[in-house]
Amino acid sequence: MTNRTPKNVRPLNRFITTHDETGKAIFSKDLSEKMPVQSIADGADFSLAYTSSHFPAQLDKNTDISEYNTYLTTPPGITISTGNVCRIVDMPPGALSPMHRTVSLDYGVVLEGEVELVLDSGETRLLKRGDVAVQRGTNHAWRNVTPDIVVDGERVPQWGRMLYVLSPAQPMKIGGLDLGEVVDGIGVRAST
Repeated sequence: MTNRTPKNVRPLNRFITTHDETGKAIFSKDLSEKMPVQSIADGADFSLAYTSSHFPAQLDKNTDISEYNTYLTTPPGITISTGNVCRIVDMPPGALSPMHRTVSLDYGVVLEGEVELVLDSGETRLLKRGDVAVQRGTNHAWRNVTPDIVVDGERVPQWGRMLYVLSPAQPMKIGGLDLGEVVDGIGVRAST
């Protein structure tokens, strides 16, 4: 994306724990601690913090770490039908995501800035740092409405950052209408 506002949220790390041969907790050395980042067409940055292809998760023999490593080179869809996805999304100032719906139960937590949750009914809610949105398969969009800050007399637009945990859900029907996944234009492929 050209003319991108410089990112003013810090780079992220993720720390994965495991066990040594005696069962003592240690930090895994299998993957870099630097959070991988994928820039998408609307200017947002997606970080795939972690995934699991199974529910319950398969932790024995680091199976989950191997599966996650595969997803780092071949990213999953927006959700994984047999497991869960943890993403961190950095949104440029003023960004508005396309309206979308996932067949999942999602928890969205504002980590930095202020983000507006917009529903297809027109209803909105302003989420501030620490606020949680429980997204239950509804059609929605996210807008970064973080106020600018003033530095040396100049207005500096601010990025927003959210953490999302997505768990698969059973398909929904409302009044005979199938409420399936709609992810066109959000820069992540359909669920797997």
